Amino acid sequence: AWKAIIKGWTYPVVTEEDGTTSQKSEADWSEVEDTEALGNSKALNAIFIGVDKNMFKLINTCTEAKQA
Repeated sequence: AWKAIIKGWTYPVVTEEDGTTSQKSEADWSEVEDTEALGNSKALNAIFIGVDKNMFKLINTCTEAKQA
């Protein structure tokens, strides 16, 4: 989880043949991508639990632990 805060996490994407990118379906994630997403979720949960409700209101829309 600490690596998610230090390194950051981004949603896995897939690049189409025409060069456009879109978010990868969770069913298609590799084991590494799944593990990184889990670490990010655990880090976000720890941060959310550790702040007061005023700070929580400011960060509750963050999807990356590094943002929070």
